[in-house]
Formats: sequence, C-alpha cells, structure tokens
Amino acid sequence: MIGNRGTVTEAANFNPDADAQKLREAMKGAGTNEAALIEILAHRTIAQRQRIKMAYKQTVGKDLADDLSSELSGNFRSVVLGLLMLAPVYDAYELRNAMKGAGTEEACLIDILASRSNEEIKLIDDVYKKEYEKKLEDDIIGDTSGMFQRVLVSLLTEIYEAGEARWGTDEVKFLTVLCVRNRNHLLRVFQEYQKISGRDIEESIKREMSGCLEDVFLAIVKCIRNKPAFFAERLYKSMKGLGTTDTVLIRIMVARAEIDMLDIKAQFLKMYGKTLHSFIKGDTSGDYRKILLQLCGGE
Repeated sequence: MIGNRGTVTEAANFNPDADAQKLREAMKGAGTNEAALIEILAHRTIAQRQRIKMAYKQTVGKDLADDLSSELSGNFRSVVLGLLMLAPVYDAYELRNAMKGAGTEEACLIDILASRSNEEIKLIDDVYKKEYEKKLEDDIIGDTSGMFQRVLVSLLTEIYEAGEARWGTDEVKFLTVLCVRNRNHLLRVFQEYQKISGRDIEESIKREMSGCLEDVFLAIVKCIRNKPAFFAERLYKSMKGLGTTDTVLIRIMVARAEIDMLDIKAQFLKMYGKTLHSFIKGDTSGDYRKILLQLCGGE
C-alpha cells in the first residue's frame, strides 16, 4: 500500500530501542522537547514507527501514543498521533471522528472514500469493525442521506443496486458508471462523454448537481484522472483565504507522506505557481508548522 513517491522514507541504521529511549527523554521532566519528537517521528516510516511503539512498550512499560497524547496538544498532537497509526487505522479513525457527535464532516468521508483503492477500502472496513464494533456502512447510512449516501455506500461496497425511479436519471447513470472504479475504462468513458456531449464530465457534474453530491462526484472523477492533483487542490483550498481547514491539511499530510507526497508537491507547484512548502510555512506556526514542513520535505 505504501508507494515509492513519498517524502518520508526508511531511516538508515534504524534502532527502535534507541528511538524509544530518545522519545522517553524528550517527555521526561517539565516540558517536552518537541524538536526531538519531530526529528524522530517525521523521519521514520509507518512500519518503523510500529517497531518504536513496541520498543517503547517493552522498555518504558507504557503506551507511546498515550504518553504523547497527554504531553502534547492541539494540531501538533493530531499530526503526531496520526503518524503513529497504520494507514487503514488512521483512515478508520478519521472516518469515525467525522461522524461522531453532532454534525458530519462530509469532506472527510469524500476525501477518503473517493481516493482509496478497493483493497485499501476493504482494510479500512475491517479495521473499523474491529476498533469501533460497528460496520462502517451502517455508520455512513446513519449519518448521511439521499443520493449522497447512496454514492458513499457504493464506493464502500463496489456493489451498485439499480436506481429507483425517484432519483433523477442522470444521477443514477453517473453513479452506475463512476462507482465501477476501473481506471482505464473510466478514462475512456470520460473521453467518449466529451465527444458525445461536447462537454467535459466535470463541467456537467457542476451544472447538474450541487452540495455534497457534486463534491463527491467531482472527487471521484479527479481521483481517477490524477490523484496527486486532487490532493494538491484539497491542500490549496484548505489554506487559501482566511483561516486554515486544519483537519484537511493534517489528514492529507499524514496520509500521503509515504505514498505520493513528491507528486502532490509537483502538482501543487504546477497548478498554483507556488510551493506547497511556502504555503504551509505561511499558514501555520510553531511545532505544528515544523512537523508539517518535515513531512512536506524541502522546497
């Protein structure tokens, strides 16, 4: 599942016991040595971090995530705790948080379900059931409605049930076609669509739909065409203008650091004429900024 286009790569001469010890030192006494935490956690792969967690448990006798959780706060803590999780565990955790309590963070459901492969979704589904003793599908059904719900469930199950008459035919056709998830087939469909209708499929989606439904269909199309470009756009939108949508920024930086961050950075520069690094630097501060910049990698 881990790609080879990440900014985070395996640390050479890796020693999990030494790392665990350094992390312990960084949290001992008054205050926390955040620089030491960043130095280790942002420069180890997910697999290496799992070994550090085990070593920490064995040598310190405590859970590393618990210790870090009580030492840190805010966005910096969110990044650090995300880095300690296996990819499907992090995705399941994010989905759960997006649906917990009042309101739903639809952007999270869309970002994850539209961009992960069938294999990845299957793993997320399994983890979700194990960790939260609920079916992801049931939670999504309980938290969303209408056609948007149908699309998310289709992404989750890969099974499409014929549309009932109460939906607009266009929406059902879109759903039938887009949730197939066979990339080459869909790219050809998009080309044909352009020929027949004289319009790009994204343009049609924008004309025909609105709200979450428009968002999810656009996300599916964009991820099929160019996934790094999809993430570059999400990052750009999370930071441009007033305020920062930290949930989106954190989720993408943590989840893609080892997979395709190099490609996302290249796309960002190409699309916006500025580096992702400069955007993060201008939009965040403190240790939160420092760790994100390490995950982003140099200019």
